[in-house]
Amino acid sequence: MNGPPAVEPLPYTPETVEAALGRAWAATLISAYDWMTLARTLDARMQALQRQGRVGFYGAATGQEAVNVAAGLVSTKDDWVFPGLREQLVALVRGHPLGVYVHHVFADDLDPARGRNMPCHPTARDVQYVSMSSVIGTQISQAAGLAYALRRKRADGVAFGFFGDGATSANDFHAGLNFAGVFRVPAVFVCTNNQWAISIPVARQTRVATLAEKARAYGFRGERVDGTDFIAAYATLRDARNRVRAGEAPELVEFLLYRMTPHSSSDDPRRYQPETWAADAARHDPVLRLESWMAENGLLTPAIREEAVRRADALVRAAVEAAEATAAPSVASLTEDVYASPVSPPPT
Repeated sequence: MNGPPAVEPLPYTPETVEAALGRAWAATLISAYDWMTLARTLDARMQALQRQGRVGFYGAATGQEAVNVAAGLVSTKDDWVFPGLREQLVALVRGHPLGVYVHHVFADDLDPARGRNMPCHPTARDVQYVSMSSVIGTQISQAAGLAYALRRKRADGVAFGFFGDGATSANDFHAGLNFAGVFRVPAVFVCTNNQWAISIPVARQTRVATLAEKARAYGFRGERVDGTDFIAAYATLRDARNRVRAGEAPELVEFLLYRMTPHSSSDDPRRYQPETWAADAARHDPVLRLESWMAENGLLTPAIREEAVRRADALVRAAVEAAEATAAPSVASLTEDVYASPVSPPPT
């Protein structure tokens, strides 16, 4: 019987990793692996709960963990995050509590949005993570606008604007990047190209070889990077953030990666993806690629791996138990925090 395909090895030695990440490279990789393990555990549990009818909707970020963790680790408390659809992990790495996020997924009374937004569309003011929207691309021009405000105020911080390959065909992509280039705002635009806009492949959206090269039309740097390689993702985002913060032009980074699960719990990718897709994605699994490299270079023993998995499972279980024990928002809360003056709730 054939086993799972071998993962594509990361092309580094400990020396080249230290050159890319700095002297604390081992601690950075261990932290990244813990976060990626938590993310994979969270996605699996939430997808199972959705199938059981205990969660209404879920959009997993499986396959995107390297980029999300890297962004969370390199960004500072002064930075702002404008997510696309799969950046919840960025908020968690920046310090947003896992329990609060799970309350949001359950849309219960402790959800900061009180059930008013779709699951997987959190808002996290505590870590300057702006509420996401399912409207494609709107966050791109919002990120550019916030970055402009930072520049006008001479404030520290950079705006990270995330979006998928599909959003590069939206009007806000042109409007946002054009504004950013003209006004030279401190923004890093992050395109997570998982190669599918739900069921539309990238080749049906553009004639250019890469999405990154579109940045040239707006007068700034664009770069394509392997989004399944945490080390490359971390170094690229760190350097881009530092250049932009120092006053250089905004930047666009295209991370090429693989969507390893359906677009959402409402999607069946077997209807449109080629039969080889799952095997290709498995070979580029960002968690397994990092895990394999760390094991081969003495940073990850079976015992350490088992402890990381156990810890992640315990954290997710505790968060789910707390959310399921929390009541739904009351009908009376429907008009709270909406109007300046309270109004009577609708009749029951």
